[in-house]
Amino acid sequence: MDEVKVLAPATVSNVVCGFDCLGFALEQPFDEMTVRKIDDRAVRIINHDHFGLPTDPTKNVAGVALQSVIDAAQIDFGFEVEVTKHIKPGSGIGSSAASACGAVVAANRLLGDPFSKLELVGLAMAGEMLASGSRHADNLAPGIFGGFTLVRSTEPLDIVQLDFPPLFATVIHPQIEVKTADARAMLPTQVPLKEAVRNWSNLGSLVAGLAKADYDLIGRSMEDTIVEPVRKSLIPRFDELKSGSLASGALGGGISGSGPSVFMLSETSEIANGVAAFMENHFETTGISFQIHTSPITSKGGVVVRC
Repeated sequence: MDEVKVLAPATVSNVVCGFDCLGFALEQPFDEMTVRKIDDRAVRIINHDHFGLPTDPTKNVAGVALQSVIDAAQIDFGFEVEVTKHIKPGSGIGSSAASACGAVVAANRLLGDPFSKLELVGLAMAGEMLASGSRHADNLAPGIFGGFTLVRSTEPLDIVQLDFPPLFATVIHPQIEVKTADARAMLPTQVPLKEAVRNWSNLGSLVAGLAKADYDLIGRSMEDTIVEPVRKSLIPRFDELKSGSLASGALGGGISGSGPSVFMLSETSEIANGVAAFMENHFETTGISFQIHTSPITSKGGVVVRC
């Protein structure tokens, strides 16, 4: 095999109370990527979109991720990657993670799958380091494993796949840019012990709610008193958006990653679509362009390989 095509999904990280450790993958939107072998021990990038992403592989997330595969596999050839992004950079739903995940999964398939999923997350972390300056894996893990994942540790890398009941996500993406590095710079450097304990408790009960298919507990647990209060100022009329979504039947939700996207989880697709209708009506009053996605959370896997 000299060429492989993959679909790399959008992901939601943090899931309100799981900052830098919890995430899930969506069925759509997704990026389309084609990776092929080339004779030179190098990486070449071809972009088929209008986002102006660099073609210099040392400045491109997919390029850096592919180089990490070349180095780890100690091969004497390289890769060319063609990318059509449908996940807008800076959207807060794992655009950079999709590029990194799609690149390493495709390269791994071309090499005969020598790397495990855990190892692929580790290789893809090079791309996230370029994008945000931090080796976090809360988007990468669901992007490669699929479903809900918990990153127990990054050094050493330890990822836990979580059981979960049927859930449907509604995501609104206001067409404003929030850079991950800038959003991380807003975070408090010290957290009161009381608030830390409250977030730990919510994360534990959210994982329990997912495992028990206890929708009420899932909703009660999606609460954050540390990160969301600081970052919500980046998103116009966030409080009204959240409260109205809950009134429309959503279990809970909040800022996706560093924003500006906001996600809500629902028990059924019908409720998720109703939440989408509310979000549309609500956000039209802001005068800001936006996109809305509704998608089930699937446990079938992250990146889809289409040879």
